Amino acid sequence: MAQRRRGERRVETVGSGVAELAPDPDRPDGWTLLLDGAPQSHVDLTDPTHLEFEYIRRMAAAIDLIAPPGAPLRVLHLGGGALTLPRYLAATRPGSPQRVVEIDGPLVELVRAALPWDPKAKIRVRVGDAREAVTGMRDAGYDIVIVDVFAGARTPAHLASAEFAREVARVLAPAGWLIANVADGPPLAYARTQVATIRSALPQACLVADAAVLRGRRFGNLVVLAGRTPPPVAELSRRTAGDWFPGRVETDLDRFTGGRRPATDADAVASPPPPEGLFGARP
Repeated sequence: MAQRRRGERRVETVGSGVAELAPDPDRPDGWTLLLDGAPQSHVDLTDPTHLEFEYIRRMAAAIDLIAPPGAPLRVLHLGGGALTLPRYLAATRPGSPQRVVEIDGPLVELVRAALPWDPKAKIRVRVGDAREAVTGMRDAGYDIVIVDVFAGARTPAHLASAEFAREVARVLAPAGWLIANVADGPPLAYARTQVATIRSALPQACLVADAAVLRGRRFGNLVVLAGRTPPPVAELSRRTAGDWFPGRVETDLDRFTGGRRPATDADAVASPPPPEGLFGARP
């Protein structure tokens, strides 16, 4: 089907829980994917450049700035959801070869059937574990690796270690970039350790988030941009400040991490669960 009928909510049990496709009351072709009640993705089938979630817009801003406009990029997405960023990249950088790794096969089939993407886009979806997939990939095969993986509302521990970060760095081209979504709340212990962990493999980095999240005042998403060359801080700061919900770019990551050591496979933990009631208002 090209899209679901206006106002028709769909609920199915998938591998990771209960998936809901909820119509966006403000956009005729907009849909929100929820997993166990938590908003996971938003897509507009007519306009893939419309990005509803603020952390996704921050990821997209980073993508826009790290290569000339329209230039194709080789992109690996770890975590698929409703394929918001793959659709965005296919629209803004036509011809970009993209691979998506998503562990939930039934979810992939639900999205493929109910929210199909442009068949001309070079998007390949593989069902599997993100770390296992990366381990089997060739060196320097990607310009960007996007890590946005959640089991329920938490990032698994095996994707939060220095060993995993080194595998991601290995599959990146020398001038490539990791863009990671880190969810955390006060006192940001997990986020601080994750930044230290990522920088152990890709030392040139910055952090983008809402100011209240960066100050440890509320739970939210922090976007890490990391590579081997300096990130486009000035341009990213302008884009972030001009967003519908302005954010801030943090560059003093030594201060942010506060001397924390990188997590290893022996001691890495999953990201903290969001506070109860955070997703109480459903679309």
